[in-house]
Amino acid sequence: MAQKPSIPKGTRDFGPSEMARRNYIFDTIRSVYALYGFRQIETPAMENLSTLMGKYGEEGDKLLFKILNSGDFLRGIDANELTGEGSPKLAAQLCEKGLRYDLTVPFARYVVQHREELTMPFRRFQIQPVWRADRPQKGRYREFYQCDADVVGSDSLLNEVELMQIVDEVFCRFGIRVVIKINNRKILTGIAELIGQADKIVEITVAIDKLDKIGLDAVNAELAEDGIPAEAIERLQPIIKLSGSNDEKLATMREVLKDSETGLKGIDEVEYVLKHYEQMGTAPLELDLTLARGLNYYTGCIFEVKALDVEIGSITGGGRYDNLTGIFGMPGLSGVGISFGADRIYDVLNQLDLYPEAITTATQLLFVNFGEAEAAYALPALAACRRAGIRAEIYPDAAKMKKQMQYANARAIPFVALAGETEMADGVFTLKNMQTGEQSQLKAEAIIEAIKQD
Repeated sequence: MAQKPSIPKGTRDFGPSEMARRNYIFDTIRSVYALYGFRQIETPAMENLSTLMGKYGEEGDKLLFKILNSGDFLRGIDANELTGEGSPKLAAQLCEKGLRYDLTVPFARYVVQHREELTMPFRRFQIQPVWRADRPQKGRYREFYQCDADVVGSDSLLNEVELMQIVDEVFCRFGIRVVIKINNRKILTGIAELIGQADKIVEITVAIDKLDKIGLDAVNAELAEDGIPAEAIERLQPIIKLSGSNDEKLATMREVLKDSETGLKGIDEVEYVLKHYEQMGTAPLELDLTLARGLNYYTGCIFEVKALDVEIGSITGGGRYDNLTGIFGMPGLSGVGISFGADRIYDVLNQLDLYPEAITTATQLLFVNFGEAEAAYALPALAACRRAGIRAEIYPDAAKMKKQMQYANARAIPFVALAGETEMADGVFTLKNMQTGEQSQLKAEAIIEAIKQD
């Protein structure tokens, strides 16, 4: 007996009803992006590894899916290297390409490669899958979609404000209650300076970014393992545990970081975004000093969005990156972006049952097929319905009436049109409302109006 096929862990199949829901997510986000003047691009699923490596930190590099070179990929490889411990070096020889880890680094490569064609500031959005060789768990997949929006070529903090308004608008449309968390990498740099560990900023941000996942004790243990002295870890505790309103936190941190020019600039930037967002936004925007966003390319304000009514990780994130394109030979081009995690949003909408009922109904009208003559009679009406924008189909076989009605019920088709000898003689159809059972005899034009008004 043949083995039953399966898919890799951390990936999922999506059937028609699931795709209807996912397209609702993509279409909602796409429409809000367009409302704010963003234009869509796409980049290849695979990039050169030289584009991807070194952009996500050491942990991110480990999660890159690498693609074996085509043909005889072992040609030129010493047999001793295959059994040795030099796996990173070996991987570089065997693999020249990899699946993209996110959409931001490929976007930076795109901007540099197409610089002469772009008008700055350039506002782009991108909705495509990404891949990470992560350990699958609830809300964490190896293949998932990101829905990104970025502005490059502008230093203005109004971009941060507008991106937060986009986040607010999207989740209002979904009906998901969220809190938007904000911090600034300059504040984190100032904190590292304050505790005398400026050279350990990467280790500090990577560790405290895990606070929600592993807890304070484990974070402190990781800091110690990274060589942060016990005294410095102790000085970090009151900052990690800082509570109160946004204004109270800012006032405290302004005093704590009074001798750090970088830290004070970060506080000013957060204050600006909070002030201008609060004039128009509705979702709470909360300063969270433990928010670090582990990716190394962030340099300014950083964001994460948490759902209030579902236990799940971040469902949106992003931030400012001042020199990401510098790694590709175009220094000094600033950018800021956000990324909606479509797969996690899908899970949240499923758990809260927030999908509009209409999106699960693909076909609105089914024409019953009683035979060759009846099918020929129905085809012009079917075409007219489709021209009018009504999603309609005809049952392909002259099957028993019960089977065709079962098909309509299983597909949740709200209307069925029937035509036998009597209806054909009178030039009408019997239209049945599958929810109420109500029936009426109507011409094709009247059927179109009835369904449109429903």
